[in-house]
Amino acid sequence: MLRIAFDIGGTFTDFVLEDGRSGTLQFHKVPTTPRDPAEAVLEGLATLLRTAGAAYAEVTGILHATTVATNAILERKGSRTALITTEGFRDIIIIGRQKRYDTYDMYLAKPVPLVRRRDIFEVAERVLADGTIERPLDAAALDKVLGRIAAGGYESIAVCLLHAYADPAHEKAVGKRLAERGGAAVVSLSSDVSPKFREYERASTVVANAYIKPIVGRYVTRLGGALKQQGIRSDLFIMQSNGGLVSPELACEMPIRIVESGPAAGVLLCGVIGKEEGLDRVLTFDMGGTTAKLGAIDGGEPAITPTFEVDQVRYRKGSGLPVNIPAVELLEIGAGGGSLARADMGIIKVGPESAGADPGPACYGRGGTGATVTDANVVLGYINPAYFNGGAMRLDAEAAAAAVLRDIGEPLGLGVKEAAWGIHRVANANMERAMRIVSVERGRDPRKYALVAFGGAGPLHAARLARALGVPKVIVPFGAGVGSAIGMLEANSKLDASQTRVLTLTAGAGPRIEEIYRQLAQRVEADLKRLGTAAAAPVIKRFAYLRYAGQGHDLRVDLPEFPVDAGYVARLAACFEEAYLAKYGYRQPGAVVEAVDWYITASVPNASAGAHRAMSWTAKPGAAFRRDVRRAYFPEAGGDVECAVIERSALPVGETIEGPAIIEEAAATTVLLPRCTASVSQRGHLTITLGEG
Repeated sequence: MLRIAFDIGGTFTDFVLEDGRSGTLQFHKVPTTPRDPAEAVLEGLATLLRTAGAAYAEVTGILHATTVATNAILERKGSRTALITTEGFRDIIIIGRQKRYDTYDMYLAKPVPLVRRRDIFEVAERVLADGTIERPLDAAALDKVLGRIAAGGYESIAVCLLHAYADPAHEKAVGKRLAERGGAAVVSLSSDVSPKFREYERASTVVANAYIKPIVGRYVTRLGGALKQQGIRSDLFIMQSNGGLVSPELACEMPIRIVESGPAAGVLLCGVIGKEEGLDRVLTFDMGGTTAKLGAIDGGEPAITPTFEVDQVRYRKGSGLPVNIPAVELLEIGAGGGSLARADMGIIKVGPESAGADPGPACYGRGGTGATVTDANVVLGYINPAYFNGGAMRLDAEAAAAAVLRDIGEPLGLGVKEAAWGIHRVANANMERAMRIVSVERGRDPRKYALVAFGGAGPLHAARLARALGVPKVIVPFGAGVGSAIGMLEANSKLDASQTRVLTLTAGAGPRIEEIYRQLAQRVEADLKRLGTAAAAPVIKRFAYLRYAGQGHDLRVDLPEFPVDAGYVARLAACFEEAYLAKYGYRQPGAVVEAVDWYITASVPNASAGAHRAMSWTAKPGAAFRRDVRRAYFPEAGGDVECAVIERSALPVGETIEGPAIIEEAAATTVLLPRCTASVSQRGHLTITLGEG
């Protein structure tokens, strides 16, 4: 039984092959090919299977995480999209919200909408908030609008009518008329994509779905066809933002669900690592070539948010494009190995611009000339130029030094080592600021958490980041360099459905709650039939977002078990009060409670999860774990010092390494600071205990 997972990142495409027969994993990384990501996938698959001595036809499962959807939004390179909305509401996505994300910024930059005003069309109709139709849809006016759209050459059409979450009849009629007229444009209805209240957020979500739908469809179709041509008969599954796998058909229909595809898989891995190491409070740190992703796990489960933002400005809430889709809670910043450094008015700035995979950092020798974080780490002695990516790439240390000196050293009057240390330290400061948002600003005390670090660059920066935050322990998982790909092997197939129905929790509300969940269950069951996975019984969970009547913010509450009986509503209200007390430290007995959004999730258990984890860690036989001594820059020890270079694959369980040291493996490098120790657990995870800084 062979399963392959691959994660396409901005700089590298990561692969993991799981051999279920022997319970082993094989890792591989290749540079991403931005113009056609499938090229890197096919190249990496061929090498991986050749190394494993396996044939394409033997692959029994193939799992995929991708940044195609995210990049299309961030770079504003999606499809030409038209938006149809209610007459009088043409400017809903232009105006957005009145609240300023930075009160005192006189030059506030608002998110750039995905569609221009000239591409927004109005139709005469009106549905009220309670679902009452005040003004029927004007069919003749609709046909005139559709004629203008047809003449405009749009690839995709988004439909977002006022209060369509309460009654989608008019949106369905618009969709039906578009289907009758034909045409090449694909259609997205807000009542299908995000049947939620708050008009701006719903409009933003359906527009984003429409904007990326043709691109994701072409990409997935091309990739699926290429895999089949190679002889892979197994179905392809794609990671969603909520941490679950879904079929290509459903991903193409609702591509907005895969915007945070790769990062979600990495957080799943951290949840598994935490359980294996007996930790239920974990901060997650994924640093790759282009970005750094930071998240948290409380009580052993990844935090899930009902909405998130894409393309935020300085990590500020309200500064990005809102997306009303459940997702693993993450904060993503432009700080990766390929982030470009520059001198600006006498200070060093790093990112968010990245050298990417093409041309890449100066040390790659592929035409890149700008100094990056990777170049700085080569200069500092942390990265072995002859062993980068397991020796598959040889780095040019002289080019790295020249770029760092030219871009940072000479403008600021610094030596090459000082300039490189400045880049490294500024990158750390950017990530530290983001981690404080994830932890301290969200009520988490980092001193009570462990930090799980993965990604190609994560283990290199993790110890200094943890020390700055007061985190006492760092876990570097086995296979950290391809952590997101490993995380997919642990994922279940998962579907969810949601609906806004504002409902006061009175004694007679039970039948309405049952009816809401009957409708949600029908939607999920229909998608389960199209999922294409094994017919295992799904695990059903129900939850809702509740608030005290009159409040503008709501709180997630897991619903009591069905069926609904006479005391159900009272139990639900009690669950809300307990959650409110835990969150805010007080409650309001006797106050009216109302539910706003209702959710159902169906998770199909992954029978293969943990197959490679059944075996305890064993070091590479016959190999010495100390393989070299190298000079590296550790200001904590006075500057350039000689430190041991450790081969991680040969490091036995129980052996303790004291810093300063550098621990190398094929896909990642771990920097062990002075006054820190590291050892390997029974599961093969590197545990770093931080001493005083």
